[in-house]
Amino acid sequence: MLKYQPLDLAFQALGDPTRRALVERLAGGPATVSELAQPLPMSLPAVMLHLKVLEESGLVRSEKKGRVRTCRIDPKMLSQAEHWVAARRASWERNLDRLGAFLDQDMEEK
Repeated sequence: MLKYQPLDLAFQALGDPTRRALVERLAGGPATVSELAQPLPMSLPAVMLHLKVLEESGLVRSEKKGRVRTCRIDPKMLSQAEHWVAARRASWERNLDRLGAFLDQDMEEK
């Protein structure tokens, strides 16, 4: 059986549009929880739950200084997810190239 648990958690976390929006915002640089919550139509505790999922998946990390929690992207897990997607894409492209070559050959024979 394949073991992709960390990757499973990352893709599961990215399956939610709010969490994707948080990741998009953090791609621009670190932000406090309050800054992340401001544009979202939900309560601060709800945003914190989303951030907890992102942290548990390894996509985001945070640190607390005094009463302020600052979040940032953890590029390691994003790189792993990107590598997995790139490998699948390469496989799909090879298959499509072979199909294209087969169809071209079939058309030439007719």
